[in-house]
Amino acid sequence: MKKNVKTLFVLVLMALMALMSACSSASESSNGSTGQENSDDKLKIGLTVGTLANPFFVAMGKGAEEAGKELGAEVLVESAEYDLSKQTSQIENFITKKVDVILLNAVDTKGIAAAVQQAKDAGIPVIAVDTNADGGVNATVTSDNYQAGKLAGEYVVEQLNGKGNIVIIDGPPVSAVTDRIQGFEDVIKESGIKVAAKQNGEGNREKALSVMESILQANPSGSIDAVFAINDPEAIGVEIASEQAGRKDEFFIVGVDGAPEAAEAMAKEGSSIMATSAQSPSEMVKKAVEIGMKVKNGEDVEELIKVPVKLVTQDTLDSYQGW
Repeated sequence: MKKNVKTLFVLVLMALMALMSACSSASESSNGSTGQENSDDKLKIGLTVGTLANPFFVAMGKGAEEAGKELGAEVLVESAEYDLSKQTSQIENFITKKVDVILLNAVDTKGIAAAVQQAKDAGIPVIAVDTNADGGVNATVTSDNYQAGKLAGEYVVEQLNGKGNIVIIDGPPVSAVTDRIQGFEDVIKESGIKVAAKQNGEGNREKALSVMESILQANPSGSIDAVFAINDPEAIGVEIASEQAGRKDEFFIVGVDGAPEAAEAMAKEGSSIMATSAQSPSEMVKKAVEIGMKVKNGEDVEELIKVPVKLVTQDTLDSYQGW
């Protein structure tokens, strides 16, 4: 009898040990400790830009995705449509999703400060791209926007022999725009050129077209010699307005970006877009990704990295590589 009880005890003990082992294996499998990588561990990069209606920011998004692919990272690209509250929400979503790096093309340099601080408080590096941002970004990677405006101004002064009346189509309240305007105005103030009108085209074709229509109505035919637009979408809007008003041959236009659509327009016979200060949005954002990863890894980085620009004219268009 005792032998049978002892045998039964051993069998029950063995069964319990087998059950515990099975439960342990199941637990390890559910926790991802079988050697497979947990999807939550994948590197995430968040990019929010002014608007994806602008080819410049489309090229920036593609550049970020290419850089992310090399790193094996997931890249989240958002369009803020030049809406501060929308961009703030996008940054908050990046924080919720626990991205590793945020790349920020601010729609409002000062207004975005609180959102930047939220990201910093969450321990996420923030790299400003194309324009700076308040709130304590870790670094800013941008084209030399002052140089872009300066090159445009020098071209206008040269073409007008230092005298004439011009129009400036301004843009969103960000440092990239103000730097371009400053570079342009610093050049022309030393000449006899006068600014007949300066209005905000909000960085897009439709608004610039509307603004230029109003300017043309307020200024008689023959009174405008050149127009400086802070980006190429605005430049194209200005050209459309001049065509619709029958004043296309009255003045020439200079933009900034070196966008494919601007290069295409400049290549057409009779185009009034004569020049653009060309940037490289793809290379700019790739540099920003590189800087962001260095910050994430605890490395020291420069606070400001400027990427040179170059002036592309109708005469040099054939040698321009584009984006």
